Amino acid sequence: MAPWNSAKAKVGVLSVQRLRSLQQKKEAQAKATRRDIATLLERGKVETARIKTEAVINEDIHLELLELLELYCELVHVRFGILDQNNREPDPAVAEGVHAYVINMHFTELHILRDLLMHKYGREFSVGVMENRDGCVPERVVRKLELLTPNAELVDGYLHEIAKAYAVQWAPPVRESATDDDDDDGGIGVEVSDDEADLDLPDALRAAKAKEATEKAKEHKEKEEQKAKAAAEKATTKEDKPPPEDDFEALSRRFAALKKR
Repeated sequence: MAPWNSAKAKVGVLSVQRLRSLQQKKEAQAKATRRDIATLLERGKVETARIKTEAVINEDIHLELLELLELYCELVHVRFGILDQNNREPDPAVAEGVHAYVINMHFTELHILRDLLMHKYGREFSVGVMENRDGCVPERVVRKLELLTPNAELVDGYLHEIAKAYAVQWAPPVRESATDDDDDDGGIGVEVSDDEADLDLPDALRAAKAKEATEKAKEHKEKEEQKAKAAAEKATTKEDKPPPEDDFEALSRRFAALKKR
């Protein structure tokens, strides 16, 4: 591990911003995969679509982690003076960012900064962060580091959102769920709005719903702009084109021209 060097650390913090270009690249790939999934659903190849969707879910979680690290990058950059102080432990103002950097060992963009931080605060601190002792690592970072196979309900939810975004007629199968005879509502169904239902969705699916809605709105806006542009060009062409000349007027004009000769 390299000894603490303020100049290198600052460069390391700024280099983390390269995560943004990585994020944009992954978003473009995910969008292409979503189109492929929609095509598979349209062709009735649901099982293949499910397998691809599991990969998309994991990529979305990975993207959320990149967004968090980018956010911590901005935070630590603004508060770099506090990070640069000669403390045995990170100041609470930058602690979350430091813990997030140390525990994420698989991003090459973080390697330099991570090594510097581990040297600055020592081996015991670094091991404690890697083991997440006392829950020192932010919970939202920990959740996105867990490698879990997405459950069927989450996969169905993704497939449903993708199908809606690309106008594919597909609905998830109805799955049996356990019912409780002692529910307070006495078995009477309670209607829940979409916004309220979203509050209980996993982060990844909520992000997917928002992403699909944004893409759909963007495509609709582009179509409307193209229509408006075409209409404007058509109107301009009509205004510039002179009205058709009456035969009698054309003949009178020719006689008038002959008289002037």
